[in-house]
Amino acid sequence: MNSALSGKIFVAGHRGMVGSALCRRLEGIDGEIVTATRNELDLTDPAATSAFFADHKFDAVIFAAAKVGGIVANNTFPVEFLADNVLMSVSAIRAAHETGVKRFLFLGSTCIYPRDCAQPIVEESLLTGPLESTNEAYALAKISGLKLCEYYRRQYGVLFHSAMPTNLYGPGDNYHPEHSHVLPALIRRFHEAKINGDPSVTIWGTGSPRREFLYVDDLADALVHLASLDNPPNWVNVGTGVDVTILEVAKLVAKTVGYDGAIETDPSRPDGTPVKCTDATKLHATGWKHQVALEEGLRRTYQCFLAETQAGELRSV
Repeated sequence: MNSALSGKIFVAGHRGMVGSALCRRLEGIDGEIVTATRNELDLTDPAATSAFFADHKFDAVIFAAAKVGGIVANNTFPVEFLADNVLMSVSAIRAAHETGVKRFLFLGSTCIYPRDCAQPIVEESLLTGPLESTNEAYALAKISGLKLCEYYRRQYGVLFHSAMPTNLYGPGDNYHPEHSHVLPALIRRFHEAKINGDPSVTIWGTGSPRREFLYVDDLADALVHLASLDNPPNWVNVGTGVDVTILEVAKLVAKTVGYDGAIETDPSRPDGTPVKCTDATKLHATGWKHQVALEEGLRRTYQCFLAETQAGELRSV
């Protein structure tokens, strides 16, 4: 049985890729959508967060705020990736409980799972082995948020739960040349190579790691679906269940961009986790499945990249 998401809803992190997709998805629902910029609300400040929640009396919160980045950013700034993300989630979850929020949906990541766990990854793999070292700080922060929601639900009976999406891409992604995730990094690199007439593009690592990619508007739809369920799982994977090698996705990006040069690998660079593909059985059992295939999602994403570049709105932070 589904109960429609309604009332006063706070979308935390609305300027990010996920948050902006959520706001698009929530347009026209029977409710009031509230957002706040970092200047309006510092989620790492517990007192400010509590005051904000007390002022608004939210019915529901979808928490997509986070400090995010790729391998370089995670390796370079582990203190910020752990401390800032823990502070934000603890402040918001505690404030939600204190102010009577009926539903809190926390957004995590499949990087919470052990580096070498069995594939595809099931939810029960959590805390069964060591994490991938290159994003350990971020993973620990997300595990903390997930577990805090689970503990509040168990101890107080509140409907606080979590979603763990796989690798995301789509409109509003971050295209920083060093700190972005793999797919936006590839889009920017192949686009610039095409413009500059470069004879080849070098991708990090061996190209052999396998990754799963989910279009961000599909994630937004899944989150609204989960936030409407009467009895959702404590945490659930959100993914496609389909993975490809980094080299394969690089070839798809090159085709999408229209780059016809050579693609070379650099084994001196880190590969990260060898394989990471989710088991989405629990989510599928609730009646939801993704709609956008990778090739179509890349086409849409590249069109957005071009439009954002032309408008001077491309994220590169």
